[in-house]
Amino acid sequence: MHIDHLVYGAANLERAADDIEALLGERPTSGGQHVGLGTRNYLLALGGATYLEVIGPDPDQGDPMSPRPFGLDDLADDRLVGWAVATTDIETSLVLLSDESIDLGPARSMERIVPGGETLHWRLTAPIGGSIPFLIDWGDSTHPTETLTSHCRLHGLRVETPNASSVKPVIAAFGVDVDVRGGPEERLAATIDTPAGRVVLW
Repeated sequence: MHIDHLVYGAANLERAADDIEALLGERPTSGGQHVGLGTRNYLLALGGATYLEVIGPDPDQGDPMSPRPFGLDDLADDRLVGWAVATTDIETSLVLLSDESIDLGPARSMERIVPGGETLHWRLTAPIGGSIPFLIDWGDSTHPTETLTSHCRLHGLRVETPNASSVKPVIAAFGVDVDVRGGPEERLAATIDTPAGRVVLW
C-alpha cells in the first residue's frame, strides 16, 4: 500500500485552487463532481501514483441530504483534512487490518464525473479522522494521476496528534512511511518539492 492522495478541505473551492497555485506554483486541474454529496474537487499530481485533492462545496449542486464529507460544512480554515492509502484489494486489506485490531468500517462504492464526461468508480472506507488514513481501491478505473501533469513531488507527510503513542502503531500497520509526532492538536503537514523550492502545506 502507498499514499494515494492528500485531502485539502476548502470552504470556497475556486479560492482554494488559487491559494494552492500561489503556494506550489502549479494550478490544480478540475476533477469533477461528487453527485449527491454536494462537492467537487481539483487535483494536482504529487509524483508517482500520489496526488493532492482540493475538495469543497459544489455551487452547481443543492445542499446534500447529509453533511458534506471531511467536515466541510463546518470548516473554519482551509487545511489538510485527511489522507488516503491505496490498495488493490480493499476487502483483504480490511481483514489484515482487522487482525491488527484496526476497524475502518465497511468499504463503500463511490463515483465522480470528470470534466470529459467519464465516470470514475472506486471503493473506499469512510474517513475517521485526520490522523488515521482511509483506504481506497480504484479497481479498473483510470487512476487520477494517469491524466495529471505536475512538477510537484510529495517529499513527506507528518501527522501531529496528542495521541501519538497510540496512533503510531496504527499507521505503521498500513505500511506507509509517515512521520508521527506529538502535538497539541490533530493536524497534517505535507512537505512538497515544487519548482520554486520546498514548501509545507498544512
